[in-house]
Amino acid sequence: MLLDAIVLAGGKSSRLFGVPKARLEWRGSTLLQNTVDAVLKAGTRRVVVVGPDAPVSDARVLMAREDPPFGGPAAAVAAGMHALEHFDDPRGDQVLVFACDMPRVADAVSRLVGAGHLLGGGDGVDGVDGVDGVDGVDGAVVVDAAGMRQPLAAMYTRSALAGAVDAARASSTLDGASMRALISSLDLIELPDEIESTRDVDTWNDAAAFGIERPDDALPTSETPPHLATRSRS
Repeated sequence: MLLDAIVLAGGKSSRLFGVPKARLEWRGSTLLQNTVDAVLKAGTRRVVVVGPDAPVSDARVLMAREDPPFGGPAAAVAAGMHALEHFDDPRGDQVLVFACDMPRVADAVSRLVGAGHLLGGGDGVDGVDGVDGVDGVDGAVVVDAAGMRQPLAAMYTRSALAGAVDAARASSTLDGASMRALISSLDLIELPDEIESTRDVDTWNDAAAFGIERPDDALPTSETPPHLATRSRS
């Protein structure tokens, strides 16, 4: 199995008052580096990080930016797929797609890579209990404890993901599209997340639960960022 990865690091971090999630530190590493390390250790050959300014020190990592900037996760994945074409070596069979804001991401990566060997059928893989080989599926996605699919903690066959991107681009629905909308037509194996490996950091309360400290220059949590002042919670 030839495996590539796309890591999304370009959101506005609105509920963190604009502090980039990618640069938050957890256990001596930024959340972005933690995610990149997890996918590289799992055997990915190339990684594209899609974001505005998030350097990673590894020759296997390429930086990219969605067009337009902050165009949403579907646009970011499209930029990542395009960037993978710039590598000279053969393209991977499957593509891991992850957001950079899940501290325990390594467990989700490991489970997905195990399931990746099942995508073409087979008798199962150690560590992927209850999942049998299935012919013709388009990938595997982690499902959280609430039963929600996590499309930014998933692995897709390259052909299926490229097809979804091409279809969205052809219908002019790529900009602003959610990842759920992008992959809505794909047939995915669901992998239950029994240890909260996809639990993410959206707010400073989330960050505190992981022991992540707020930077000294971050706005007090009692203040409302100007760009959110007129928006209601929904």
